[in-house]
Amino acid sequence: MAEVKEFTLPDLGEGLTEAEVVRWLVEVGEVVAVDQPVVEVETAKAMVEVPCPYGGVVTARYGAEGEELAVGAPLLTVAVGADASAPAAAEGSGSGGADGVVAEADGADAAGDGGAGETSGAVLVGYGTGAPPARRRRVRPTPVPAAAAGQVNGVASGYGRHAVTPEVPVRAEAAEPAPGPVPVISPLVRRLARQNGVELRTLTGSGPDGLILRADVERAIGAAGAPAATAEPSAAAASAPAGDAGEVRIPLRGLRGVVADKMSRSRREIPEATCWVDVDATELLAARRAMNAAGGPDAPKISLLALLARICTAALARYPELNARVDTEAREIVRLERVHVGFAAQTDRGLVVPVVRDAHARSAESLSEELGRLTGAARDGSLTPGELTGSTFTLNNYGVFGVDGSTPIINHPEAAMLGLGRIVPKPWVYEGELAVRQVTQLSLTFDHRVCDGGVAGGFLRYVADCVEQPAVLLRGV
Repeated sequence: MAEVKEFTLPDLGEGLTEAEVVRWLVEVGEVVAVDQPVVEVETAKAMVEVPCPYGGVVTARYGAEGEELAVGAPLLTVAVGADASAPAAAEGSGSGGADGVVAEADGADAAGDGGAGETSGAVLVGYGTGAPPARRRRVRPTPVPAAAAGQVNGVASGYGRHAVTPEVPVRAEAAEPAPGPVPVISPLVRRLARQNGVELRTLTGSGPDGLILRADVERAIGAAGAPAATAEPSAAAASAPAGDAGEVRIPLRGLRGVVADKMSRSRREIPEATCWVDVDATELLAARRAMNAAGGPDAPKISLLALLARICTAALARYPELNARVDTEAREIVRLERVHVGFAAQTDRGLVVPVVRDAHARSAESLSEELGRLTGAARDGSLTPGELTGSTFTLNNYGVFGVDGSTPIINHPEAAMLGLGRIVPKPWVYEGELAVRQVTQLSLTFDHRVCDGGVAGGFLRYVADCVEQPAVLLRGV
């Protein structure tokens, strides 16, 4: 007798409570292996393929593509066990007759591969690691009598109100899975294709290594004679005019909702203060040019943000009070030994904060490489939840927006954030004479619970001294 197991949406990362179903990777009636990806979901932070911890036959799916599901909500049900090859007949009539679904696995029996003894090897919150995943199988259905068909529907619909089942209980012919993943990594491209009914697997990408770009999807839409829908978040939001003012209401959900909640909590809990200073960055820019020239034309270039991150890690070693968080329940300040530097990155999906792990142990070149990799992943929407959590100190380069200063909100639960304004030529007194220098403004927003103004001022002054005279860093090398 087959056992029907329910697989719920697992916890995909810190602070994530829901995810949107982007694309189902399996159909009802298909045989799945342990740890086989069954659905692609988009969280507020990343695009994730969710593997199923059970092997057997899919009896029901929950949630249509584009629908949001909460963590812990049912995703699908899988019939596993000795009669998993014919879950519908076994569940509905107990006969286990020969008209059930027959699975092929290169000579291996489906029930044996999908038995209850297998364990998941996936590393997701909610289930652990174990045996390696089994091979993927496909379903070859045989004709099913009308009575048995009704029993299949009974199994599929008996596990939730929103179970998504096909119009017929058993597929006429299960399509062979396309080899490999779809060559597209941008969630905006996926959303644009989904809104206009474009099947990404039918497209040939014009990007590197066949990567499908937005232009490829727009060409496919134009060829089909359909108007291109915008891929902005507002396209998916339920916008409705209200009253005579012509209001438009946009739900705070997804990434925008996560940002709103986190910023609100930061302002609610953290008594923040901000101090700032104008600095002459001319020597730092010269030092960067010298470093890049010494590396040769083929060597990776060191970014200005990487140099600032290196300066901040040295400053945090001198002022560890700012590499901390506050445990409000225990009423304790928790100082952290390792420095994980986050940096604010504006993307098409909204503001995200990728994290450079163990920044204190990296050179300027290593920091630059990791910052470049994370920036590219942020723009493509391919950052994992682990790359977006766990920062202990944040850099915010708002100078890229053409502004001089800011009083940013601290990235909760951190204790400080350093902001960098635009670098512009200004008149400056240099060595007793008026000169035109490259000047910027640094601002430090800090949690006044972890330190007083003396510590914050000392940290900011040390950073400013290193920017004006990079040789100051050599004392700590």
